[in-house]
Amino acid sequence: MKKVTKAVIPAAGLGTRVLPATKAMPKGMLPIVDKPAIQYLVEEAVRSGITDILIILGRNQSIIEDHFDRSPELEEKLAKPGKEKALEECLGIANMANILFVRQKQTLGLGHAVNTAKAFTGDDPFVVIYGDDVIWGEDPVCAQLIRAYEEFGRPAAGVSAVPWEDVSRYCSLKTTPIHDNYFFVDDMIEKPKKGQEFSNYSILGRVLLTPEIYDILAHTKPGAGGEIQLTDAMAEYARTRGGMTAVEFTGKHYDMGNKLKVVEAQVELALQHPEIGEEFRAYLKEFCKTL
Repeated sequence: MKKVTKAVIPAAGLGTRVLPATKAMPKGMLPIVDKPAIQYLVEEAVRSGITDILIILGRNQSIIEDHFDRSPELEEKLAKPGKEKALEECLGIANMANILFVRQKQTLGLGHAVNTAKAFTGDDPFVVIYGDDVIWGEDPVCAQLIRAYEEFGRPAAGVSAVPWEDVSRYCSLKTTPIHDNYFFVDDMIEKPKKGQEFSNYSILGRVLLTPEIYDILAHTKPGAGGEIQLTDAMAEYARTRGGMTAVEFTGKHYDMGNKLKVVEAQVELALQHPEIGEEFRAYLKEFCKTL
């Protein structure tokens, strides 16, 4: 079994759910305290042992490339006494992993985006980190999926139980318990209509795939929303190639395409921030007294 060292981050979406903030800025650059959302995704991958990362971009998103690049002018300004920590942080961003970029010329769905990574992943297993989904926790979700892959030898999906009324916004998996937080999956459906649901377990932002997925994506037709859905390809894999493993992951999920969840991420991660956490907590207590 090959070691999982590669990750793919599709980040080419237009961010229409969080306009006007994303009119001129990719949603991946929405800040959560002092870091853009996409940096949390890259850091999760690195904490999981990933060394090579491909970020899939759309037009006018070169600012993401700039963020993970060196900045000689800034570094020169920070190379002064008292600025050592800031310089170390900026250099660390550029050196976290081997980060590559490719442009998705048409945003035809997540399946289409993943298909552009074929040359990068080659014959290796890889993790897909959905660009909308920040998941905060001590145990990175990517690492949880890698452990499941190493135990069962099958592709894996990070899942959570969502309210039944929300299942139609996500996907629904047909699951059979294995042990602990592991389930066997032999079918799934993207954005099911009422009555089509298998369960209220939905994939929330993380999957681990093997190169066989590309053979399936090659003939996957547009599905929900007229897009090539990665879920449809995974459903075929689950039905015809021995199933997948669902991992009910630990960690707090934030949908960065949802304005309320963006604010929740800001508040909750600010409370945990080593520099401002205590002051922010005190501020919130005083502010709540005025409500």
